[in-house]
Amino acid sequence: MVDTTPLTRAVDHFADRLRAAPQSRLQRGAAAEALELARELARRAQAVEEPGSEPRQMPDAGMFAVADQILVAAHDLAVVLSSDDEVAEAVRVVEEARRRAGV
Repeated sequence: MVDTTPLTRAVDHFADRLRAAPQSRLQRGAAAEALELARELARRAQAVEEPGSEPRQMPDAGMFAVADQILVAAHDLAVVLSSDDEVAEAVRVVEEARRRAGV
């Protein structure tokens, strides 16, 4: 079994920062960046779970729900990761999105 703790920590940190961010920061792009991350994580999980199928897109549930959306998507991805390299890549994607979001 692969240790997905680094991914969990990275996503928890990002979600906490989003929840603490002022609405103005979320409106200036942090929420959009987080939604794109949630969609990317979900797409990656779906590619493993249902190879060859058309991925479903995570809906936009609003700027105040996006922290929960990245948590759900990361959890789904963590379940299907099969190597430490895949975990490290997922952590890199999360950290880059957090930096772009500015939180």
